[in-house]
Amino acid sequence: MTKQLHIVCLDVPWPADYGGAIDMFYKIKTLWQAGVKIHLHYFWYNNRGNPNELNKYCESIHVYKRKTGLKSFSLKLPYIVASRINEDLIENLGKDNYPILLEGTHCTGMLNSPTFANRKVVVRIHNDESEYYKSLALSTTNISKKIYFLNESRLLKKYEHNLPQSPFYACITSGDADHFKNEHGLKNVFFLPAFSPFNKVESNEGVGNFCLYHGNLSVPENEKAAAWLLTKVFSKLKIPFVIAGKNPSRRLDKLAHLCQHTCLVANPSVTEINDLVRKAQINILPSFSTTGIKMKLIHALFEGRHCLVNEKMVTGTGLEEACHIGSNARAFASIIMQLYHQPFTEEETRLRKYLLEERYNNEKNAAALIAYLW
Repeated sequence: MTKQLHIVCLDVPWPADYGGAIDMFYKIKTLWQAGVKIHLHYFWYNNRGNPNELNKYCESIHVYKRKTGLKSFSLKLPYIVASRINEDLIENLGKDNYPILLEGTHCTGMLNSPTFANRKVVVRIHNDESEYYKSLALSTTNISKKIYFLNESRLLKKYEHNLPQSPFYACITSGDADHFKNEHGLKNVFFLPAFSPFNKVESNEGVGNFCLYHGNLSVPENEKAAAWLLTKVFSKLKIPFVIAGKNPSRRLDKLAHLCQHTCLVANPSVTEINDLVRKAQINILPSFSTTGIKMKLIHALFEGRHCLVNEKMVTGTGLEEACHIGSNARAFASIIMQLYHQPFTEEETRLRKYLLEERYNNEKNAAALIAYLW
């Protein structure tokens, strides 16, 4: 019997140019390869995305405009949830009894609708969103954004604590799975690793000639990490350092050009990012939040040489053994000095294959998801 599935995405899953979109897109692609007929629903806003690539993998595509501004303001519901409650979507999902995959806590505001009663539903948990918004508040210097992030974090903590028990919750890290079980009392929780374009470790052996930080630089946490590396680490180390990513601020651009050995690559293409990750001697990836999985970490471990992180980047990922871990700026500087001329070896590649290729196997993880949906 043909398997048919509704997938509701918090955003356009193409282009797959940030962590959440990468996980959503490669999940769609892998489920399609497994023979699942997909009816895709997504929320469109900010003029993002070109959905033509999605036509290959979906039986039908339904687009809903996300409500923004005061129309989505609520004293009880988080904005990311309230802005995605849509009656047309509920009506479309009610036309059959196919299982439903909801991408993100963002899409769970409709779970109490009768449409979801007696349906197989899996919710993909991308983050502990309350903790994530708290980290965004700590990372931004913009007062209005800080107030919004803190209020959203407060509302999300209460909201996540009252999620219904009936769906299955597929957490992207084992740490998040433990959190939702222990802190929020959810019973039907399982660990489902991130889907990605990487399925084989292809790190270059030998030595590269610069250090790299990459990420979406319009995200306050990523800008904070890049600025921290520039001001606290590479201001004291005369080692070439490249920052690469989307939409950097003018402030970060200025910081990156204060030293002759540091630079910034703004809005690189996917090909350019892949090239930088492969050619770097050290991929350096500090994080200021412990929730979720950072896709840039998976990218660096599948295709890069040495990887230097802090504990918050790898907590709950099971990837600690594949990384060098520093606790502060002094430790980062010391590890960079040790690794900069140290060749990346075949033995390190073997360790990564052992840790990564089984856990982040799209086909295996799609089969696990299918078992929960049917």
